[in-house]
Amino acid sequence: MNPADEILDIVDENDQVIGQCPRGEAYANGLRHRCVFVQARDAAGRLFVHRRTATKLVFPALYDMFVGGVVGAGESYDEAALREAEEELGVTGLPRPTYLFKFLYDDGAGNSWWSAVYEVRCELPVRPQAEEVQWHDFLPDQEVERRLGAWEWVPDGLAAYERLRAFRAGR
Repeated sequence: MNPADEILDIVDENDQVIGQCPRGEAYANGLRHRCVFVQARDAAGRLFVHRRTATKLVFPALYDMFVGGVVGAGESYDEAALREAEEELGVTGLPRPTYLFKFLYDDGAGNSWWSAVYEVRCELPVRPQAEEVQWHDFLPDQEVERRLGAWEWVPDGLAAYERLRAFRAGR
């Protein structure tokens, strides 16, 4: 199926479902929907970082420190987190990601989605989807921090990353 045809729940400012429509229509019309962000670490604690392909509907060719994506119509955040993590990492049998928190991402330019943030340990060999990921590696936190100013990152992932740092710092 074409990703633009995937049916999403459209939600209000309180994350209550108010309708459904295809993903492409939701993006084109700035309709609020749901997404999951999963921070994946390997056995050594390094963070999975990847560069999105140029064919992605949103934020093509940018770097991201989360795997994840949209929550399908009728799907729970927890279900979407596991599905998206396994799809993007190219693995099966991943442990269920641990839910951390949720926030409303809104860039003021028509991109708005409720964002549930998770973490998972992936000790399996990864085989990311070629149609979604053009480059990937597991990087130590210091390397990710060093690259924050040098690479062009997805803005919603950066927002989630900043909130995750504050969450872990107890703020």
